[in-house]
Amino acid sequence: MLDMIPNIKSSLSGGRNPMLDYAVWPGWRLLMQDAGLATSPVLRRAQLPADLFARLNVRLSSADFFKLWEAIEAEAKSIDANLPAPLRIAQVMSSDWFDPELFAALCSSNIGCAIDRIAKYVRLIAPMVIKIQRTTSHATVTIDFLDHTTPPPSVFLAFKLVFFVQLARLATRSKIQPLSVSLPYSPNLEADLLTYQSYFGVAVTNSPVTTLVFAAVDVDRPFLTENHKMWLFFEPSLRQRLTDLDRTAGMAERVRSTLLESLPAGEVSMQVVSRKLGVSTRTLQRKLQDEGTTFQQTLDTLRDSLAHHYLRNTTMSSAEISFLLGFEESNSFTRAFHGWTGKTPQAVRSEICSDENRQGTDSC
Repeated sequence: MLDMIPNIKSSLSGGRNPMLDYAVWPGWRLLMQDAGLATSPVLRRAQLPADLFARLNVRLSSADFFKLWEAIEAEAKSIDANLPAPLRIAQVMSSDWFDPELFAALCSSNIGCAIDRIAKYVRLIAPMVIKIQRTTSHATVTIDFLDHTTPPPSVFLAFKLVFFVQLARLATRSKIQPLSVSLPYSPNLEADLLTYQSYFGVAVTNSPVTTLVFAAVDVDRPFLTENHKMWLFFEPSLRQRLTDLDRTAGMAERVRSTLLESLPAGEVSMQVVSRKLGVSTRTLQRKLQDEGTTFQQTLDTLRDSLAHHYLRNTTMSSAEISFLLGFEESNSFTRAFHGWTGKTPQAVRSEICSDENRQGTDSC
């Protein structure tokens, strides 16, 4: 059973950093069949090897993985234009469908515990950051990515939201309804908004960050599938593979991953990052130097990438972007951005809007 969990070895990644790749496990073939999706046309659409789902330990780049999801969506729509792929897959999700993420979650005591576990081990299967923030009345789940160079398609974001809701319903055997659902809109998604609204029970709104909010009572609702003994058997392998992943990943990528989680809280100092990584600042500096970079360069590169992502995909103000990037004030962000690009954030946003107008894809 544990052999079916994706490990960090790459079949297709060609030596890329495994922290930025996505795992594809052989069980996808069963999933596709259950969902009524033929694998051959999907893989042809995605321009991927015809035996991809028969291989072990496959990892794809962001670009190839997202092409795969777009191909799955296209194939699903060719069968039924009114049923998006995430909802088609949700119809066949069951406790005997062995997906590592689903299995680990089903062993949990409730959806809150399940999301905590997924958040801890998600890097084994995807370069994602999943967070859950709780209050007395609700819990907010957010999904972000370590790599912002290739934006994920809306079908993949929608699938992750559907996955969490379907997981909660499957494990509790109750019609749990989220309080709110939001993700970045795309033209393809907008055509399916009413269908997704019918599934979730609430409207799907447009936001720069993929977000799902559950009522506190639903977060703590007991899972009927809880299996603590199985989890105790299952977790050591996951824990070891996470350790192996960190060991093989470069220090710059580990710093980048830590900063991505820490930026909105303003925790951007080398001391804070060193403590979270469990190394001294001297060791951190030395390892970054060995990789041809510095802490400040890594921080600036991440901030620059995220800033362009927010400017291109959201209508957030410079002040709002400044906060998300961990700057104390908006002017500091503007000065830093000008240092990276030679332009102001407003100028770059105007250029992006002009380009999109010329291409007929205006989202400004």
